[in-house]
Amino acid sequence: MPSFDVVSDFDSHEVKNAVDQANREVITRFDFKGTDSKFELDDQVINLSSQSDFQLRQMIEILHQKLAKRGINLGCLEEQSPELSGSVARQKVVLRRGIDTERAKKLVKHIKAAKMKVQTAIQGDKLRVTGKKRDDLQAVIALLKEHDVDLPLQYENFRD
Repeated sequence: MPSFDVVSDFDSHEVKNAVDQANREVITRFDFKGTDSKFELDDQVINLSSQSDFQLRQMIEILHQKLAKRGINLGCLEEQSPELSGSVARQKVVLRRGIDTERAKKLVKHIKAAKMKVQTAIQGDKLRVTGKKRDDLQAVIALLKEHDVDLPLQYENFRD
């Protein structure tokens, strides 16, 4: 039976390259001279540190530009609120990978509400969709593309 997987993922190597490029830009920009502003990539978290909230917002814009150029969907970013303490401002940007169970259940519910002849199964951080016809699976992909999900979705492992 034909099937495919719905996942939410990104290329971590490209994220590392984008963070390095953003760091280089912050070091060379005149408005960041002497501010000790920097980006640090820690597994699935990008830590930003600077002197003021205004500079953090500028750094977020730089990060967004670099990630977009590298083909990383900005929907997988979860920006936390900035922490201001004395002369240091910090902010964390969490990189979301995978579909959490709550969102997966909503997606399954949405697919079932469309009365399509497919079966869906939550398998860890991805969703497996199985059907008898390829056309049914393509209709599910179209349905999910229309549906507003807070994550960027990719469709992979299509088997006929």
